[in-house]
Amino acid sequence: MSYSSKKFDFTNSEGEKLSGRLELPSHPKAFAIFAHCFTCSKNILAATRISKTLGEMGIAVLRFDFTGLGNSEGDFSNTNFSSNIDDLKSAYAAMEQEFEAPQILIGHSLGGAACLKLAPQLDHLKAIVTIGAPSDTEHVTELFQEAKDEIDRKGRAKVKLAGREFTIKKQFVDDIKEQDILEGLSKTRKAFLILHSPLDETVSIEHAGKIYNALKHPKSYVSLDKADHLVSDPADARYIAELIRTWVSRYIDDFQESRPKVSEKVLVRNRAGHKYTTDIYSSEHHIVADEPRDLKGDDLGMNPYELLLSALGACTAMTIKMYCARKNLDISKVAVELSHQKDYFEDCDSCGDERKLLDLITKKITIEGDFTLEQKKRIYEIAEKCPVNKTLQSEVIIKSEHI
Repeated sequence: MSYSSKKFDFTNSEGEKLSGRLELPSHPKAFAIFAHCFTCSKNILAATRISKTLGEMGIAVLRFDFTGLGNSEGDFSNTNFSSNIDDLKSAYAAMEQEFEAPQILIGHSLGGAACLKLAPQLDHLKAIVTIGAPSDTEHVTELFQEAKDEIDRKGRAKVKLAGREFTIKKQFVDDIKEQDILEGLSKTRKAFLILHSPLDETVSIEHAGKIYNALKHPKSYVSLDKADHLVSDPADARYIAELIRTWVSRYIDDFQESRPKVSEKVLVRNRAGHKYTTDIYSSEHHIVADEPRDLKGDDLGMNPYELLLSALGACTAMTIKMYCARKNLDISKVAVELSHQKDYFEDCDSCGDERKLLDLITKKITIEGDFTLEQKKRIYEIAEKCPVNKTLQSEVIIKSEHI
């Protein structure tokens, strides 16, 4: 979907201008706010990449600098966790006034904690996503533990965080101590998605468990596998965006209304605002087809030939499993690796004298289980009898109707 990236500044409760950037699709299905991590800015790679990818997918995302950070006005040393929540409220109000009330909050690290704290207070909010968020705010003080005595004695201290110097005041430490992130969440009937890496060395995975256990359903947890705390790998950022887009579609009305009623076996239609992206519906399911970026596609799904190979591979694997179940054979693994190419074949019986390109599909089938060599040979024979395999090897008639 086409979208624009535009400046979106607004004022906080103190009248200070906060600097924002809005990824705005041509026809947004929903509006979201992205809250960045502690002492970061709206331009941190995780916030930028996730927001832009969601913009491509039809979700408008505002990311902004909290007071005293990035290009926003104000003195960071006078801010605290409570003021961050106030900034989020101001962003929410500004979006509501200019467009509509955001239905989604996305928070990274301490920004995620702020989203959790604010969630019960926003009526129009439907979905909250946290990325590497802490379940309490006390862990933040560990970042400047060595300066804690000086803060207690002098009321402030200069500390280095992520290579930059910040002034931390005692009021910040006192405010942090008073916060209970999980308070009231069990009564909040909104949808929550908790994203966290088990390898996160900044905010341990135990925090994700505490947040998840404090929530009532609907709630979801997805492991970010090998991602680091700052989500520095572009592939991880895109994965997170795709997860969010798929997950929120269950809770945002505009996503649900876009699904057509399918009376035939399969309905295929192009997606508005995209070059090649195609939605494929059956009566109960939905998948996406696309072309890769080097062919000017958006790469949001498999290309048509990959889908064709997928159908053959899935049918082959299912046929093998069905046969083994019927024969009581203990099979533990079925894998089918497929490739497609067009080539000239000298031994083609049906080509006549004319050399022409033919389609070659190669299947590599791997099976594991407790069976004899004869049984294994028979399984491979049965695999070639799968319905899709037979269809592709037969003379196929395609009847087209034009409306």
